[in-house]
Amino acid sequence: MPDTAVVNYAAEPESVELREIPEPTIADDEVLLEVEAIGVCGSDLHMWQGGISWTMNYPVVLGHEFCGIIRQVGTDVTGWAEGDRVVSETSATIDPDSPLTRRGLYNLDPSRQGYGALVDGAMRRYVPVPRRILHHLPENVPFEHAALTEPCCVAYNAVINNGRVKPGHRVLVVGPGPIGIFSAVMAKHAGAEVAVAGLPSDAARLAIAEAYGCTALVDGVEEWARERDGLGCDGVVDAAGASAALKLAVDVVRPAGWISKVGWGPQPLNFSLDPLVQKNVTLQGSFSHNWPVWEQIIMMMSNGQLDVTPAIGGTWALSDWHAAFETMHSREIVKAVLTP
Repeated sequence: MPDTAVVNYAAEPESVELREIPEPTIADDEVLLEVEAIGVCGSDLHMWQGGISWTMNYPVVLGHEFCGIIRQVGTDVTGWAEGDRVVSETSATIDPDSPLTRRGLYNLDPSRQGYGALVDGAMRRYVPVPRRILHHLPENVPFEHAALTEPCCVAYNAVINNGRVKPGHRVLVVGPGPIGIFSAVMAKHAGAEVAVAGLPSDAARLAIAEAYGCTALVDGVEEWARERDGLGCDGVVDAAGASAALKLAVDVVRPAGWISKVGWGPQPLNFSLDPLVQKNVTLQGSFSHNWPVWEQIIMMMSNGQLDVTPAIGGTWALSDWHAAFETMHSREIVKAVLTP
């Protein structure tokens, strides 16, 4: 029987539509997952709007933030059973023999192919998933919450693993999108005093940052950063990606401070990096996540440390994907969740 999916069929803006696709089959090392919830990512919006800076495979089913119930198990799969509640990582294919994979850094394997870009994603009813990227989902974590595991993992990796945040630090997050909001949450968990900077059009999202105990800034960013001793804030998370965001980070970070850049942006910098040298600042890129990060986030959701409820702006049926995309694109909400 055919399945219905949200398909990005070309690079031009608005090239996304609902299409009927064949119901998938699974390989021996895969399970067939019935999707219960999918988070809409900012990258999904970029693909819908035609503004991306990464490689795509057209046509492709969108969606890489997903969870569900196992409905079929491949012949070589052990440790999993039909009916298990699971959440899946995004690395659909990797090279198991890559030196990076052998170190557990398969997220950085150049041959990696992710769901929703190079491999058909999860904005459909059923999706095949390799056993190696499955995680058990505790009963007390709702599917709508589990659909936000992936962006929380991105933020955890950017702040905890690739940042140098410590208790008492003052950390600025530039960009109040989903990754920015969750980066702020992670910095708060690490004991930092946190501000989130955005535009006037980000008012609704900045209110969510305040609900998480952060300072919301549209103006006065430099004043906040230098409030303590005039030298700047200890760390900056660039979750916006635009050239101006990185320039702001370089300007306001203190000497010997750190910048974790997780936001994407294809624009040239158009400014000098000399202050980075002069101030002896560490500029660290952060991409994706791996197995232990997922286990940490799932544990934090299950034990109550991480509450994603304030970030969920609503749930939409898969057939209403366009309304969900529009609502999130308008910056009225932080995250939209689709339920097939």
